[in-house]
Amino acid sequence: MRLRLAAACLVLLAPSSAFAAKQQEPGTNVDMPYLMAPVTMDGKLVAYAYISSQIIAVSPNAAVEIRLKVPFIQDAFVRDVNARPVTRPDDPQTMDRDALMARLLADARRAAGADKVAGIRFTQIQIAPLRPNP
Repeated sequence: MRLRLAAACLVLLAPSSAFAAKQQEPGTNVDMPYLMAPVTMDGKLVAYAYISSQIIAVSPNAAVEIRLKVPFIQDAFVRDVNARPVTRPDDPQTMDRDALMARLLADARRAAGADKVAGIRFTQIQIAPLRPNP
């Protein structure tokens, strides 16, 4: 009886897998240089989106290897945001975060190695119109 009670308490006190997944090992975030993505509407440039991001490595050792690949990853990011829109098709003032995150994650994994990149996170996104309304 005591053994079952002790086991039940350990199960209740053990962190959940969702909680453990949110915690990251120190030194696994790799800050990327900010991106400047064009925002177009009807084929005309109307704004720029300034995007700051971090790549989340699977381990501190992988983070070191990713840092060595930052120029190649940044090149892939720049090509990506200039080739395809970063905003929603129906609203050029709203970022399509999910689609952009998936694209940039694929770029990072291709450039640094899929086994090293756990994810990507946007730290800041700001859209600045070319000609603000007076």
